[in-house]
Formats: sequence, structure tokens, C-alpha cells
Amino acid sequence: MDTIIGIIVAAVVGLAIGFAIAKMMEKGKASKTIANAKKEAADIIKEANKEGEGIKKDKIFQAKEKFLELKAEHEKVIINKDKKIAEAEKRTRDKESQVSSELAKNKKLNDQLQEQIKELDYKSDILDKKQSELEKLHKSQVQQLEVISGLSAEEAKSQLLESLKETAKSDAMAYLQNTLEEAKLTAQQEAKKIVINTIQRIGTEEAVENCVSVFNLESDDVKGRIIGREGRNIRALEAATGVEIIVDDTPEAIILSCFDSVRREVARLSLHRLVTDGRIHPARIEEVVKKTEKQINEEIAEIGKRTVIDLGIHGLHPELIKAVGRMKYRSSYGQNLLQHSREVAKLCGVMAAELGLNPKLAKRAGLLHDIGKVPMAEVEVETPHAILGMQWAEKYGEKKEVCNAIGAHHDEIEMTTLISPIVQVCDAISGARPGARRQVLDSYIQRLKDLEDIAFGFNGVQKAYAIQAGRELRVIVESEKVSDDKAAELSFEISQKIQTDMTYPGQVKVTVIRETRSVNVAK
Repeated sequence: MDTIIGIIVAAVVGLAIGFAIAKMMEKGKASKTIANAKKEAADIIKEANKEGEGIKKDKIFQAKEKFLELKAEHEKVIINKDKKIAEAEKRTRDKESQVSSELAKNKKLNDQLQEQIKELDYKSDILDKKQSELEKLHKSQVQQLEVISGLSAEEAKSQLLESLKETAKSDAMAYLQNTLEEAKLTAQQEAKKIVINTIQRIGTEEAVENCVSVFNLESDDVKGRIIGREGRNIRALEAATGVEIIVDDTPEAIILSCFDSVRREVARLSLHRLVTDGRIHPARIEEVVKKTEKQINEEIAEIGKRTVIDLGIHGLHPELIKAVGRMKYRSSYGQNLLQHSREVAKLCGVMAAELGLNPKLAKRAGLLHDIGKVPMAEVEVETPHAILGMQWAEKYGEKKEVCNAIGAHHDEIEMTTLISPIVQVCDAISGARPGARRQVLDSYIQRLKDLEDIAFGFNGVQKAYAIQAGRELRVIVESEKVSDDKAAELSFEISQKIQTDMTYPGQVKVTVIRETRSVNVAK
């Protein structure tokens, strides 16, 4: 028992001694660690001081360099300013010397002028004396003439004036007549010269538009896919585009037929996309046609913008710009409407400049004169295109001169500005170019002949002429058979007959002329 207690006591003592030794070793190790840390901290501080000194030196060096650079720039600025000041001083000295010389010249001229004034005063005195002498002499001569003629001065003066009046009146009438004849001849020659020069400066080639387009295919196998099972594809395409699609024996081609160029172009582009993509069925056809119509509308707006930019026309309403773009897909008697309008605009600009008018305003009127031919809605088709175009121009804020030129270029309304006849003349020049417009000659001649025959079918008609390419029928009646009231009634009846019996583009103006002549012969 005592042994066990001794062992336990020894173990406890051993543990206490070991714990004390461990504490002493740990304390020594901590002291060593702290000493090492202090040493490392001192080294870091020393290294940081070295780096700080280096950075400080670099910054001081950079500051010195910047100072020298700024100093050099400042010196340059000062040198330039000194140079400018020296130049200004030199110019000032030059101006002073120039002013001094001018003053010397002016003084010399002033002296000369004073001498001339003195001389003129002397001559004026002499003339006054001579004038008084002449007046005295004139009075004496008048008195002698009155005694000789037996008339007073006032009576002689009145007789002389009457004689001079008659002579001057006859001379003035002759001169006026000659001047009028010469003015008429000169005006006609000048007008022809201006028109010829304008036509020569704006010469363009003409291309005739057709009502059909040929769509080329890579092979005839595609025709079957375009037609579809039992023709459903081609029917869907015709229904979506409003274009007649003709598939015949023509190798590697199908024909698109439609009077509306826009619809024909939509059909052509849609077919191209469908054939390229390879998927051709009714749902796909409707989708492609809608996308193509959107693309064509964007292209129309872009064409209108390019046109007005090319012609130098600014401030045009967006709707009028779209109408200009739609002209590309419209033709009149085979002549492309946009090309015709561009040409008319250029002709108007040149002719207005020759006559001293506003060429920009004339160009604007020339470009817009046929916008009524591209109606925005079907209900507008019945209105004459000139009146419709004028209404659009007024609606979208165009000037009165432009609106009148648009409405009057086919004489539907009265011309009130000088630009209106210019637009009318330039429209006729563009449409009359060789190759500009196409129409079958036989049908054209037959239509004019039918117009004249309708007029001859009424009583009292002496002569009838279809003019203005069939746009006007001029009827001359016998004054003994047709009264003034009957002439107005006859004009209405002929117009109704033409409207009922004939098919014609645009409108036909019927003018009935009744003339009374009384002729006698002096023998």
C-alpha cells in the first residue's frame, strides 16, 4: 500500500517537474520568435525606406523634366507672341506709311480741285453774262417775228404744238407697230432657243416598260413544284400577289403578267425566294409574299429619298416621298413614270433658270406633277390625276405655285403662276421624245378617227380635230345652224357619247367653237 502511494507521489512530482520544464522551453521559444519578428520588421522598414528614397528621387527627377518641358513650351509661346507682335507692329508701320502717302495724294488732289472750282466759277460768270445777252436778243427777235407774222407768240406756239402732236402721234404709232412686230418675232425665237437648249442639255435614253416579266428557272423540274399538287401552289401564289402566272412550254422560264408593276415585282421576288429556299407550299407562299411586300414598301421609300436627294429637293413630306418612290413601278403609255418625272424636273429647272425664275421651285413642281397617277386608294382613281396631285400637294403643305403647276399642267384649272406653263411645256417635251412612249400605231390612229367620227355624227358640225394625242377633241360648228346655247349643249352631248361608246386612257376634253364672220370687199 505504501509502495503504491509512493509511486503515485513520484508520478505527480514527475508531472509537475515536466510541466515546469515545458513552460520554461515554451517561454524561451516565444522570446526567440519575437526577436526574429523584430529583426524582420526592422529589415522591412529599412527596405521600405530605401524604396521610398528611390521613388522620391524619381518623382523629383520627373518633376524637373516636366518643369523643363513646360518652361520650353512657355518660351515657345512667348517667342510666337513676340513674333506676332513684331508682325503687327510692322503692319502698323506699313499702314501708317500708306496713310501718309494717301494723305499727301489727297492734299494734292484737293489743291487741284480748288483750282478747277475757281476756273469753273469764272466760266460760270461768263456764261451768265452771255445768257442774259441771249435772252435780250431772243426777246427782240420774237417781237420782230410777231410784227412780221401778225401772230402773237402764244398763238404761234399753239399752232406749232398742234402740228408737232399730229406728227409725233403718227410716228409713235408706226414705231409702236414695228416694235410689237419685232418683239413678237424676237420672243418666238428666244422661246424656241430656250426650249432647244433645254432639250439638248437634258438628253436621256428611253426604255419602254412592259406588262409582263419573265422569271428564269434553272431547270424545268421546278415548274412542277411551283404548280403544286392539283395546282394549289400556283393558285395560292396568284391569290396572294394578284398576278397571273403563265406556265407554258417555254424552256426554263415562266411568265408573270400584271398591269401593276408593284404586284408583278412582289410576285417575281417571292418566286425567287421560294425557288431558292425549296420549300413551296401555300402557308410558306403567304409568309414569303408578306415579307416581300414589306421589303418593296421599304424600297419604295428609299427610292423616293434617293430621287429627291439627287434632284436637290428638300423639305418634302414623307407621304409625297413615298408617292415619288411608287412612280418607279408605274408607267404611262409605256414610259416609266419616275424617269419621266425626273426628266421633267430637270427640264423645268433649266428652263426656269434661263427665264430668271426660281429653278428649285420649278424642279419641285416638275417632280410632283404626275403624283396623281399613283393613287393611294382605289376611290381616288376617278379623279383626274392632275387635280388629285394638286389636292395631295395642298394636303401636305406645298406652296401655292407648286400646287397650281400640278393642277394646271393638263389645263384642268387656270394657270396663275409662271411656273405652271413651264411644267406643262416640259411634260410635253419629255413625253414627245422619240421612243419615250409606245402605243400601237393602228389602234392609236383608229382611236383618233373614232373621236372625230363621233363629232361628225351630230348636226351642225363643220369640222372636227382630235388633238393633244387624243386628249382633246376640237369641234367647229356652223354658226347658222348652231346657236351659243346649242354649242354648250352640243359639247356636253359629245362628251357623254365619247364616255359611253369609247375606251380611252385619261380624259378627253371637248371644245366646241362657234364663229361668226362678216366679210365685205371694198372696191
